[in-house]
Amino acid sequence: MKLWDIYATMKSDVSFIERELERTIVSDHELLNETSLHLLKSGGKRIRPVFVLLSGKFGTYDLDQLKRVAVPLELIHMASLVHDDVIDDASTRRGNLTVKSKWDNRIAMYTGDYIYGKALMLITELKNPSIHQILSRAMVQMCLGEMEQIRDFFNTEQSVRQYLLRIRRKTAILIAISCQLGAIAAGADSKISNALYRYGYNVGMTFQIRDDVLDLTGTEAQLGKPPGNDIKQGNITLPVLFALQESKLRDPLLEQIKHIHKLNGETDVTEALDMIRASRGIQKAEELANQYLEKALDALKALPDQRAKRSLRDIAHFIASRSH
Repeated sequence: MKLWDIYATMKSDVSFIERELERTIVSDHELLNETSLHLLKSGGKRIRPVFVLLSGKFGTYDLDQLKRVAVPLELIHMASLVHDDVIDDASTRRGNLTVKSKWDNRIAMYTGDYIYGKALMLITELKNPSIHQILSRAMVQMCLGEMEQIRDFFNTEQSVRQYLLRIRRKTAILIAISCQLGAIAAGADSKISNALYRYGYNVGMTFQIRDDVLDLTGTEAQLGKPPGNDIKQGNITLPVLFALQESKLRDPLLEQIKHIHKLNGETDVTEALDMIRASRGIQKAEELANQYLEKALDALKALPDQRAKRSLRDIAHFIASRSH
């Protein structure tokens, strides 16, 4: 099933959020307007706003209230991508030029900062202090995750636990609070919002592990960028860590990673990819992703049986099996 098929019952509300995203980032400053809209028009799955809307179905559904959560969370995600592209020196994302590539690093960084600021301006229209506290803690964790990733570039001695903590901070927390804050903004019971947080956290972990697998197994057409981009940048992901645990592969794969590091990623990584694909690393990573998927589905058991619950289940299955 395609993601947009799952979204079909929410088409008008998702379209409304899309319009609100554009309205929120529009600026009188010509360059900021151009860079921000370039980023927005580059597309995206809008997973986080959809999680907000679906979670809002478990309380009093008010789109005008929920947009003040859905739009800021997607803007925070977008801003983090702009900053990521500077750190990773990425020239394309989703098949489009990145802001740093089309303009430069300085313009990209200030574009990201501007979008963060817009996100915070909108969410402060909600007067519930717990929403602001949850969001601010999550943003701190996201920054820690980014710093940990930079610290661990080309670190082949890092543990699986370190990797999992990093993706928890970088990816899973923002998805988790998208579910949690949607419920809180709709006035849902704390048991519901807590169950939705657990669901979102485990879906987020599944999402990132699957993303890291796709970087090694996908095609450029599927990914919108060349496969092996992570290892070129020195981002040692879960399948690579598992591959390095195999005695026959460890030394030759370490040599390949050292070679890539020495040349600052300006080299062909086909040989390294072939080694990883020949290992059990990808299979073991997918098995762990499936464990997180099962935890996400288990969290849904605490929710009332309604269409939103079924949609959350379908999205979880899509994330676990996606090819792009």
